[in-house]
Amino acid sequence: MPSPRPSDPPRPEYPRPQFVREAWLNLNGEWQFEIDRSDTGLERGLRERELDDRIVVPFCPESTLSGIGETDFLEAVWYRRTVTVPEDWADSRVLLHFGAVDHDTTVWADGVEVARHRGGFTPFTADLGEVAVAGQELTLVVRARDSRHGVQARGKQATWYANSHCHYTRTTGIWQTVWLEPVPRAAALGRPRITPDLASGSFHLELPLTANLPGHRVRVTLADDRGEIVTTETRADLDLAPRLVLTVPADRLRPWSPADPHLYDLTLQLLDADGQIVDTATSYAGLRSVSVRGKRLLLNGEPVFQRLVLDQGYYPDGLMTAPTDADLARDIELGLRAGFNGARLHQKVFEERYLYHADRLGYLVWGEFGDWGCETGVRDDNQRPDASYVTQWLEALERDYSHPSIVGWCPLNETYQPLHDRITRLDDVTRAMFLATKQADATRPVIDASGYAHRVAETDVYDSHCYEQDPAAFAKAMSGLAEDRPYVNAAPDGRPWSVPYRGQPYFCSEFGGIWWDPEAAAAAGDQRDASWGYGERPYTEEEFIERFAGLTAVLLDDADMFGYCYTQLTDVFQERNGVYRFDRSEKLDTARLHRAQTRPAAYGNTP
Repeated sequence: MPSPRPSDPPRPEYPRPQFVREAWLNLNGEWQFEIDRSDTGLERGLRERELDDRIVVPFCPESTLSGIGETDFLEAVWYRRTVTVPEDWADSRVLLHFGAVDHDTTVWADGVEVARHRGGFTPFTADLGEVAVAGQELTLVVRARDSRHGVQARGKQATWYANSHCHYTRTTGIWQTVWLEPVPRAAALGRPRITPDLASGSFHLELPLTANLPGHRVRVTLADDRGEIVTTETRADLDLAPRLVLTVPADRLRPWSPADPHLYDLTLQLLDADGQIVDTATSYAGLRSVSVRGKRLLLNGEPVFQRLVLDQGYYPDGLMTAPTDADLARDIELGLRAGFNGARLHQKVFEERYLYHADRLGYLVWGEFGDWGCETGVRDDNQRPDASYVTQWLEALERDYSHPSIVGWCPLNETYQPLHDRITRLDDVTRAMFLATKQADATRPVIDASGYAHRVAETDVYDSHCYEQDPAAFAKAMSGLAEDRPYVNAAPDGRPWSVPYRGQPYFCSEFGGIWWDPEAAAAAGDQRDASWGYGERPYTEEEFIERFAGLTAVLLDDADMFGYCYTQLTDVFQERNGVYRFDRSEKLDTARLHRAQTRPAAYGNTP
């Protein structure tokens, strides 16, 4: 069924579900807008004057939901709107939050520059300081630059005009919610860092603060549907990020899992020396563990075969932005209906609301970065990601650390540079992103790069991508894992892309991609070339399902394989290899896919 139309304002839900304050102001809706194709707008006075067009935020100008629908290259775009700061915010500092803006952003408030940010996938905040005055009107101006030239983390956005193969329409400028938030001036809570400790039945919290004032304390209350479980507090005048431990009694302990995605509620408070509440927010947490035992990747100490699906997170009318919050939840529900229990969130840092729905629905996900965009065309040194990759990835880790649904991290995907006797920039950045991930999060496994070029010997997980379409040939390719000879991607000329496998947990993290377009399959002649997928195209739905069942059976029957990731959840533009259409409607019998996937896996039956 088609998506419901966005409300007015569009995307009205609170955008940061793990750190919620009661007071906030959604700035989605109509903004002034102007395309600046040659990036000369600053010289031409666009910062100071009214803009010529109108756009619906948070939808990017390439999307139809924005009201613009311009899919040509946009070197720079400008936004402008006025907002009245609520009068009851007089005693607060006002923060201006952007969920994501693609790609290099500068923000002015009443002509004063208040923020610069590089990166199209991660949030940033401008402290409006003395510029924002309660009860008065404030003019916001945003410029976003998005060149198609040079190194830039783009994900699946095409750097040529038309969509082709697995590259899609670009996203420029604001594409996630913009909002204002008041916080206490003297000292305020920062986003909590919540670490589950299933072994001790407790949560470890770090609560960053904007200031440490004499006599201040932090207090945290943990609750479930039966009410309060425990309240803990500690001094807030000694540490930049006070730490607390909340222990769950045995009779209230419910580990988070796909079978029981139980979430605890958290109330966070900052108290002054007189015991008065200075700042308060709410959050939630799931109690679960991820561990490695030989080739086994365990959830809560038990083997859970990961039946993942590749999710690109694109929508026909919103592109990288879901039309409504319900669309984010529906994508997870569609995956579950087809028999998947999780997803690789592919080449994109997804909206945080998606992770909230994954948390509450028990959907296992691997967080990934949209790293494609660092090609140089230089032989054997063909990928040169820069320092901004590490910066943006650390921002993503900070935002998403506390979500229980995330069971692993994947900073890079399908890097494909041969190994040789020179250390390249790709080697440096791959290692930097791996080490940065391990430093930011010691609780989850990390794949140094999914698929092709494993360049970090101590990567926690090893994987491969294989789009062989014949189940017998696929079984032969995957047959060596028990003898520590798994399938490893290599260059077309046979040169290695990866360091040797060292017995880590292993899964085939991309396979399938079976083309299925019922209308094109029924058409005569070259109409079948109007869409794209992997391998020889099936001619009937029955042939598709037989191939799907045969390929998944190879991996389900391998006792050393901890999971797989099938390509993909939905069609995306010309890519017609989803198990659903681009508009999320049915195109085959997903009940049969569910049956093929959900039979017992050999992995779960081994010691």
